[in-house]
Amino acid sequence: MFSRLRTLIFIFCCGVLGTSLNAQQITFSLVDKAVIIDRVRESPPKNQDREQKIKDLFASVGCAASTVEQPVKHAKTPNVICRLQGETNEEIIVGAHYDKVSAGTGTIDNWSGASLLASLYAGLAGQKRHHTFVFVAFTGEEEGLIGSEFFVKHMSKEEVANTRAMINMDTLGLSYTRIWAHRADKNLVQAMLAVAGSLKIPVGEMNVEQVGSTDSESFAARHIPRMTIHSLTQEKLSVLHSPEDKFKELRPDDYYDTYRLMETCLAYLDVKPASMPAGSPPAGHPKN
Repeated sequence: MFSRLRTLIFIFCCGVLGTSLNAQQITFSLVDKAVIIDRVRESPPKNQDREQKIKDLFASVGCAASTVEQPVKHAKTPNVICRLQGETNEEIIVGAHYDKVSAGTGTIDNWSGASLLASLYAGLAGQKRHHTFVFVAFTGEEEGLIGSEFFVKHMSKEEVANTRAMINMDTLGLSYTRIWAHRADKNLVQAMLAVAGSLKIPVGEMNVEQVGSTDSESFAARHIPRMTIHSLTQEKLSVLHSPEDKFKELRPDDYYDTYRLMETCLAYLDVKPASMPAGSPPAGHPKN
């Protein structure tokens, strides 16, 4: 699938109190929209099949040797973890649950997030990275965050100390990208908004603590900066855990914009120096 990647270079410039900082160049790749849509359309009907499909997707982008299964107590399927080793052990975790409830095809909740993990890996893997990126397809989210809680519980103190961010994707493609701002690290939110402004992609706030929870919350107890992106609106809440959770509910343009936003934001977080305030407005241009 690498032949269907387009490489982009963005120049991020910013100023702090009128003082210009050195321009920051980020390089990454984008998977074609048709491939992204085909991957989410597949949405296997059983959790065991979804686990296997996640492993197949990771293998298809070159992560087979770096993919491991983490057996999870009280879960029938494991967490599936793919690592992109960087120049340091500073980590950015990117997560999405792959399990579904019995109703519907689970395309929106949450094959829409899980099927993006391999594409995000592919977009970052072509260049050296400062951070080590850990892509985790969580099991058991629908049964009470079982997979993510197990993952966090088994992180060593060193791993916790080295983790700079956890970004979670859950229920994408119903609308343009939304952030669960009430439960998000402010610096991560500002970085996401800065990238969205550069790409001219809309991003909104929709707090969902009255609806339920998601895997990013498992990281709160260990004080790991976290953020969940989703696409829920008041009008689309009825899709969750219902027979209406099918591919027909997905809005392809919004979904692909969310993918582009995530890919760019991860590359931005990888190079953003500590002195650069999150959310500094970048200016950039694509290069084929």
